[in-house]
Amino acid sequence: MTLDLLTALVAFAFVTVITPGPNNLMLMASGTNFGFVRTIPHMLGVGLGFPMMLVCVGLGVMQIFDLWPPAYTLLKLASVAYLLWLAWKIANAAPPADAKAEGRPLTFLQATAFQWVNPKAWSMALSAVTLYAAGRDFAAVLLVAGVYVACATVSTTGWTLLGQQIRRVLGSPARLRLFNRVMAVLLVATLVPVLWPV
Repeated sequence: MTLDLLTALVAFAFVTVITPGPNNLMLMASGTNFGFVRTIPHMLGVGLGFPMMLVCVGLGVMQIFDLWPPAYTLLKLASVAYLLWLAWKIANAAPPADAKAEGRPLTFLQATAFQWVNPKAWSMALSAVTLYAAGRDFAAVLLVAGVYVACATVSTTGWTLLGQQIRRVLGSPARLRLFNRVMAVLLVATLVPVLWPV
């Protein structure tokens, strides 16, 4: 890969991971509700889970959609259902004092598994492989995944810290409930491009 292509890949990866989407909104909500330290497994699940998914996509999963197009529709339905359930959970999250006893952030495995039903993750993986590892050789796919690990480290940390800082502003349970409901609505809004593509 040339330096120009690598620079373009880094820019593409950074823009796709830093912009709002299901992962980032959920990390911000988790940072607000549970704090930075308790959100670390969730952060690692996103930061490592997406690149693992990208490797699988680059090494053959993309062909499933070519061989059996209804698989894409099934994936879309599962993604919508899961994101709606997550939005409901966020909208009804307990205030921080109660969250320590009742709620818990996503685990590493849950956040890793979430990548497989995250519409934005699928779009990112398919685009990254098509643009920067078109030959789908192992070294190129690993390079793309490695760039995503580096960019995701910045993104997951930033969104979680933003959530933690927002928690300081949301001093009352009523404000936190409002914040959680806004986050739930924004999470549902991320489905618009999936349900009504341009």
